[in-house]
Amino acid sequence: MFRRRGDRYVATLAVDEVRVLRKVASEVVGLLTDGFDHSDPVLGRLFPEVYPDDSVGTAEFRRYTEGDLKTGKIDQAGAILAALPESSGGEVQLDAEAAEAWLRALNDARLAMGVRLEVKDGTDLGAELDEAVAADPSSSRVFQLSVYAYLGYLQESLLNAMLD
Repeated sequence: MFRRRGDRYVATLAVDEVRVLRKVASEVVGLLTDGFDHSDPVLGRLFPEVYPDDSVGTAEFRRYTEGDLKTGKIDQAGAILAALPESSGGEVQLDAEAAEAWLRALNDARLAMGVRLEVKDGTDLGAELDEAVAADPSSSRVFQLSVYAYLGYLQESLLNAMLD
């Protein structure tokens, strides 16, 4: 998928890949801007308590850092949206800064999806997907697990290109 071309990281995306990435990045932005609720487990995963045994310390830390962290995460998702072709498939070219933003945004999207899909450390994603397909191949869970796996593949591909 991603490959290095000079000082750029390049991938050619199909129309459906562009649609999925646009939707996922937009959903992350929406999650961070629409009624931010700390009781949402997804937001708890994206903004974990730094002092789990000290709610006052955690609140104080959030007061000073959360705004910048949210803005950074929104900007990173925006980097995906900005680099995608307008309405069809095509080539994506990222400089080093955009590539790093993509990695962080893809990670945030996977963390959010992982919470919603109840993916845990050690989950065999292939087996989970096989089980979901066997239960109902047209279910939204099959689609969501497929997107989750695709985001992981894309993230790994970009990271490998950056390490080349």
